[in-house]
Amino acid sequence: MVLMASNAKDKDKKALKKETSVKKTSKKTAKTAENSKTDNATVPKDDFLTKLEGLVEIARKNKDVIESDKLNDYFKSLNIDSGHYEKIYDYLESNGITIMNINDIDDDLFDDTLPEVDDEADLEIGDDITLSIMSDDPVKIYLKEIGNYPLLSMDEEVELAKKIAEGDQYATDRLTESNLRLVVSIAKKYVGRGLSFLDLIQEGNLGLIKAVDKFDYSKGYKFSTYATWWIRQAITRSIADQSRTIRIPVHMSEVINKAYRISRSLLQELGREPTEEEIAKEMNLPVEKVREIMKISADPISLDTPIGEEDDSHLGDFIKDDTIMGPEDAAAYTMLQDQIQKLLTTLSEREQRVLILRFGLLDGRTRTLEEVGKEFNVTRERIRQIEAKALRKLRHPNRARMLRGFDSY
Repeated sequence: MVLMASNAKDKDKKALKKETSVKKTSKKTAKTAENSKTDNATVPKDDFLTKLEGLVEIARKNKDVIESDKLNDYFKSLNIDSGHYEKIYDYLESNGITIMNINDIDDDLFDDTLPEVDDEADLEIGDDITLSIMSDDPVKIYLKEIGNYPLLSMDEEVELAKKIAEGDQYATDRLTESNLRLVVSIAKKYVGRGLSFLDLIQEGNLGLIKAVDKFDYSKGYKFSTYATWWIRQAITRSIADQSRTIRIPVHMSEVINKAYRISRSLLQELGREPTEEEIAKEMNLPVEKVREIMKISADPISLDTPIGEEDDSHLGDFIKDDTIMGPEDAAAYTMLQDQIQKLLTTLSEREQRVLILRFGLLDGRTRTLEEVGKEFNVTRERIRQIEAKALRKLRHPNRARMLRGFDSY
């Protein structure tokens, strides 16, 4: 058993080394990179691996959980970039370690106090929710079912937690079922964020199951207080992963949430919308990075979005297509084609054919000297000579004046 665990650990370490290895550069390139002052400094591979293994050990001591803030502080000394963070997140998750983003959950959706479960009324599901959000039969059936599970007192939670630590599956099920209403009360605040209500409940239930597995009754706090963070973590993570057309990496979602929190704080403090420079100063980031964050955070909009009350117009109707020429340019381009056609008629038939093939005047595809040579069954050099002779003829003032005024095309 010990030997197998050691071999598995070595395999993980080798796989990570292979993933984070960097191609060697030439001495000249390395010297240039060393002299240039950029944020993308190369991280020593051994230091990175040592730090990562140390982080895994810390998480193992904390029931395979690490907070995102502690993760960022842990690697601050290495000045790693977003690519390394992606590898860190993937490696931790592949080793069964959960990253808790407690400080990066959107707190505007919640009260300052966490929900309490001393009183059954605290987690009642209101009629307004049933009427407005939960009109589907599956939701009603689910709510009716979880309403049959009784809530637990703190002493009962402790007793169940003790039995769970001993491997009692019945205690695990009961603690989970008794807190299903807590998931609903949290999930309803995320309705309209890109996922259906049932999906939010499902993701929240997965967070609840993790909370049951990680709960430590000896620390003295209520299970609902502890489980709330896991439920919110699971819901916000699922929204970040599934609600957008273009998925944003986890670490970038945290940065975006932080930027919005600072923006709201500055709005209250200044009484106006903060500038990008002010947000960058608070986040201790370059202004260009803040602009990039704001650009990434923007939701994509469909060109088929209806505009107006009649819905007979779409957003795409009002957006200029830069790939299409305007009427004036199109007319000028047509005139240019006519002039070129007249100009080519002053050349021999062979010279016309060579220029048409070489410059793709008919189908837009240019040919090489060798391709044109095969067409005429002559050498590349001969085609080059014919082309040069034809261009010299076209540059003659008598012919060149035919294209005067079309210099911009």
